[in-house]
Amino acid sequence: MSLVLARIGKPHGLRGEVTVRLHTDEPETRFPVGAVIETEADPGSGVPKALTIASTRVHNGVWLLSFAEIPDRTGAEGLRGTRLVSEEAAPATDDEDAFYEDDLVGLEVRDPGGAVVGTVTGLEIGAAQDRLVLTLTDGVTAYVPFIRHMVPVVAEDHVVVDPPAGLFDLYREGAE
Repeated sequence: MSLVLARIGKPHGLRGEVTVRLHTDEPETRFPVGAVIETEADPGSGVPKALTIASTRVHNGVWLLSFAEIPDRTGAEGLRGTRLVSEEAAPATDDEDAFYEDDLVGLEVRDPGGAVVGTVTGLEIGAAQDRLVLTLTDGVTAYVPFIRHMVPVVAEDHVVVDPPAGLFDLYREGAE
């Protein structure tokens, strides 16, 4: 199981820099210049299996990375959504409420009554709170704040979500 360090966002400028959404508390040690970082991208995307850090900087509170293999904005655009990973095991935690994305993706999603409503397909790390990304049984993508009040149970094979009434309907209306 890979430990996700960051997810690549949009390009920044013309020279191949990209924004990253960090999934680590130690970006300075995880992304030193010259480090080779493994990637996870969609099959057939053309993203290299590893990228070499060429530069790092923080701009307006956002981490920017550039890679030796990506010389321009066009190449950087192709990296969008790619996960930067480490093959090391996820560190053990004493916090029973701490979960890694790989722990959650693929779990069945149930409502408080036990009915299946979908599958967990991702975890978005946010500044204020994290959100579970769900694919509902009708194929609609929905988001639920990953807080105990709305996700009261995380079990080995499923999660229970208890969102406010109508939350999923908002995503269905937006999909039409």
